[in-house]
Amino acid sequence: MGRLRLAAAFYRDRHVRYGRAELSFLRWTIARGVLNPPDGDPPGSPWWRAVNERLLHDKTEAALLDGAPPANPRVALWQTFLRRPSPASWYRAHNASVVAGYLENLPLALAELPAERFMMNVALMRVLYTHAMVAHPRLALGPLAPLGPLLGDPRKGTVGFFLDLRRAFPERYPLTGLSAESLIGAEGGLPRLLDYGVINERAAALYRFTAASLDEPRVADLHRDGLPSYAWPADWLAVRPSGHTRIVRLAARATRPEPRPR
Repeated sequence: MGRLRLAAAFYRDRHVRYGRAELSFLRWTIARGVLNPPDGDPPGSPWWRAVNERLLHDKTEAALLDGAPPANPRVALWQTFLRRPSPASWYRAHNASVVAGYLENLPLALAELPAERFMMNVALMRVLYTHAMVAHPRLALGPLAPLGPLLGDPRKGTVGFFLDLRRAFPERYPLTGLSAESLIGAEGGLPRLLDYGVINERAAALYRFTAASLDEPRVADLHRDGLPSYAWPADWLAVRPSGHTRIVRLAARATRPEPRPR
């Protein structure tokens, strides 16, 4: 619970509402047990612990420096958020730290079960998408772009629909006996609509947008052949839903980005 207290302390005073989505996700990871100590009973996940530590370290450094020049651009983004809090500045700082955690800890991710790696990809794709809803709503929602800043605002309860993985995945660790295919098959109607009817329709462009926004070109390489590919070998890329329902197809059509005028 020390991680939760440290994360919550960062959002005190006028920033408190910005911590809503992050702290909710953190509580979910704690409940799953992935943040348990390595020698705990049961032990936690070295990968989830490392990614969470990157996020906590960057935020804490930004708060302690109190405006002094930072050692890395991620901390500078958190300093920008502290000076001028907004949904867009929060997402840039938060996602820069999360992406760094992913990229720095690929060897730890490769040691996880395939089902866990699939969940990692979904979690990343969802948080990148919510950033786009605020910073590039036309990419995220097409004709429904005016709804993006409201739905993706980290201070609002609506963002929980996009970032809450409890609706889609089991709350336990490790995911022994489960495959990525079984997780897809068990995914509920609303999460499936979101992941395959909305997000996956523009995922390649979403990763390119994130790479440019965070000045981290390696993000674009985390999506290949129409699928997220973090810690996902090329011969695993065939993992897809068995079929799209009519409502999923309708969601894809309703939110499809409009082509740019020539």
